[in-house]
Amino acid sequence: MKHGIHPAYGPVVFRDKAAGFAFLTRSTATSDTTTDWEDGNSYPVIDVEISSRSHPFYTGTARVLDTAGRVERFERRYGRREAR
Repeated sequence: MKHGIHPAYGPVVFRDKAAGFAFLTRSTATSDTTTDWEDGNSYPVIDVEISSRSHPFYTGTARVLDTAGRVERFERRYGRREAR
């Protein structure tokens, strides 16, 4: 890699306030706010709206939509499209 053209890559804490969950990882994202981590060091913190702890797909609370019923309702309203 060329020196001086890439952003700084360092430890960052991502915090999901909705789920009360935070994790330490490495990223090029930066922030002016910092937080004290479990190891006693201070790291930049980035607040996110959704993480693996609050996303319905990962928590198992995702709902399956009835797409077959939607198609049938559309065909009743507007008619079935003829085969080409």
